[in-house]
Amino acid sequence: MDAAAPARPAPGLVTFVGAGPGDPDLMTIKGQKAVAQAALVLYAGSLVPREVVACAAPEAMVVDSAPLTLEQCHALVRATALEGKPVARVHTGDPSLYGALREQTALLDADGIPWRVVPGVTAACAAAAAAGITFTVPEVTQSLIISRLEGRTPVPPREHLHVLAQHRASMAVYLSAASAQALQDELSRSLPPETPIFCAHMVGWPEEQLHWTTLGELAQCVARHNLTRQTVFLVLPAQNEEGAPSRLYAADFSHGCRTAAS
Repeated sequence: MDAAAPARPAPGLVTFVGAGPGDPDLMTIKGQKAVAQAALVLYAGSLVPREVVACAAPEAMVVDSAPLTLEQCHALVRATALEGKPVARVHTGDPSLYGALREQTALLDADGIPWRVVPGVTAACAAAAAAGITFTVPEVTQSLIISRLEGRTPVPPREHLHVLAQHRASMAVYLSAASAQALQDELSRSLPPETPIFCAHMVGWPEEQLHWTTLGELAQCVARHNLTRQTVFLVLPAQNEEGAPSRLYAADFSHGCRTAAS
């Protein structure tokens, strides 16, 4: 009688790791552990510096996904996971933002492969930190809008930048540096030319560039400094507004952890 075939191992866990904007120190400890424990580390090399995945184990297979298609990426992930080995899929910034997460997880679900997401620092927050910017100003704006200029990827008409800009909330505009004049023209339909804009190029990388400009000079600033891909624009209508101080620490403001002074 033939011996029974060995049991197939349970699929390995696939972890989508937010690598942050480029600084290896801005990846979370949880993300670093996932990379260090993975048998396959698949990272977007066009956006994620190799130094970010330097914590991978010496025996791990480390692959740059930049030249690969979705199907090719999934084939690598699937083969490793079905051997019962863990996989780290490393994304720039946070996987929930412009990361094609839905497409990848749908394929994993179809193959019965478990997955999880470890969040990362998005470029908008890293850029704000680099400049000491607060997106919210009491009594002026309490919202941050994250969006992009329409290009090869369509944007719903209700989310065109000139429509969103009518709120005069803080905005972080991604994936738009290649069309800086179009970005300037679009925002100018709703905002004045003196609107402050902070341009953060490759924030967190050694090649980082940080520049203040105004909406009226945005395209000129981008051309002057050769700000191409990996630039995020913080559009800040409230930057020069005085606003009001936060009530959080005011002596006469009570909350669940403090009683207001009488």
